[in-house]
Amino acid sequence: MARVFAATDIGSNTVHLLVAQVDSNSIVRLRNESEWLSLGQIVVRDGYIPESIARRLLATLKSFKAAATAARAAGFYVFATEAMRLAENHDELLARIRRQLGVEVDVISPRREAELSLRGVQLDTAAPGASILVEVGGGSAQVARCRDDGTMTDEVSLPLGTGRLIVEVALTQPSDPGQQASLADRIAEAFQACRDWEPVSRVIGSGGVARGLWRALHPDGDRTLLRDELEYLRNTSGRLEPETICARFGVKTNRAHTLLPGSAIYLEAMRVFGKASMIVSEFGVREGAILEMATGRLEACLR
Repeated sequence: MARVFAATDIGSNTVHLLVAQVDSNSIVRLRNESEWLSLGQIVVRDGYIPESIARRLLATLKSFKAAATAARAAGFYVFATEAMRLAENHDELLARIRRQLGVEVDVISPRREAELSLRGVQLDTAAPGASILVEVGGGSAQVARCRDDGTMTDEVSLPLGTGRLIVEVALTQPSDPGQQASLADRIAEAFQACRDWEPVSRVIGSGGVARGLWRALHPDGDRTLLRDELEYLRNTSGRLEPETICARFGVKTNRAHTLLPGSAIYLEAMRVFGKASMIVSEFGVREGAILEMATGRLEACLR
């Protein structure tokens, strides 16, 4: 019998709610919405989450909890990733969320983030052969090598979030050759952590940054992105104003700023693993969390 669950991801770009109906191993999205807070960029720049953003986060979580309650969700799981892990004031903020909203936030490890993402992407990318999962957020990139049965053989968290890179490289749009060279160098250096991994059949992109690239390049819905397409997107977004990027690629302003660093990260992943294309999953960490709730693996975290 189908049941309804809700998961909220306090990510480094957005805070995202998914309310979904689960039947066996399939998911039907009932509500899927987000609030862009740029926590990763803010924390890298300031070291903490300022009061104005904390208030917006609490208001967003309050709204999401009400939505989960209205949907009669059997469980409401709230988790946080890189920005919350790094914020100097995260203990204080988590206590405030607990006190004011009655919500316990699970600050998950990078490995756990990769595990949940892998569980989610298997909904639409299951195929023979080993694969590389690359989930890029605002604060970090989770990279995992996986067998076709879903078992991770290697995993690493790279300091390559789009918001983090924007701050650390002082990346502007349009960007100059020096900024672009610095961006490429930082990404290539980080991916050295994966240089000795065994070969794979394909690269899978997951998360909001990957889906933003997909929607910018493929409004027809084709989920396979070619290296040439990503190079075009990187080069074009690097020389345009954000307003022009929005008009040309049909994305919102916040997403427009992620196209240059996001495409550069995925291009390096494809280069390192010797692939001329990547497939983008429609699913990811939130779907993985909901599937784990439905099977009882997250029972202790139900709220």
